[in-house]
Amino acid sequence: MNKAHGDETSRALLLAAHRLLADHGADALTVRRIANEANMSTMNVYSRFGGKDGVVEELYIDGFERLLALVTAVPTTDDVADDLRNVAIAYREFALQNPTYYRVMFRSSINEFTPSDHARNVAMEGLDVFSARIRAGQQSGDIIDDADHDAATIAGWMWAACHGLVSLELVGLAADRVDWPSIFDLGLRSAITGLQPTLRRLSA
Repeated sequence: MNKAHGDETSRALLLAAHRLLADHGADALTVRRIANEANMSTMNVYSRFGGKDGVVEELYIDGFERLLALVTAVPTTDDVADDLRNVAIAYREFALQNPTYYRVMFRSSINEFTPSDHARNVAMEGLDVFSARIRAGQQSGDIIDDADHDAATIAGWMWAACHGLVSLELVGLAADRVDWPSIFDLGLRSAITGLQPTLRRLSA
């Protein structure tokens, strides 16, 4: 949470917004309903956040900060492939345990919201952490390292793959036909195996 919004009133308003989004969807996030849910006046929302978009931005930032804390906490070991897999697993677990934040973070529930440059920078910190792990794997010789596979590109591709699978799982698409946890695990193992230089040379 932004330190400027760390007082008790601000926290109560953000919690109220979180409850409304989780229980009633994005349409419930109006200034009046947020204030009513927190048993406050609308003036508190305007004075601390400037309105609805300010509240949504704080939820957006808070969500990415929570995700960053989880992926950063994944231990670094000598097994680069397993470390990458554990980072991706932490990403999936966050999404499944925090679907309200996840919908705000990727704006699937609040299409008209546009995050500020500051909020976008916070969001990219998680990608930077992933890129750093990829780069370390390249330096140790465990991950492909050439002009077509720089660390940022690989990290972005893995993020996109994780996000796509998790998003399908969250909406429950084809849940009666496929086992999304198994698919996620298979996708991870296949992707990470394909990044190993020795296997790439064999398939070239």
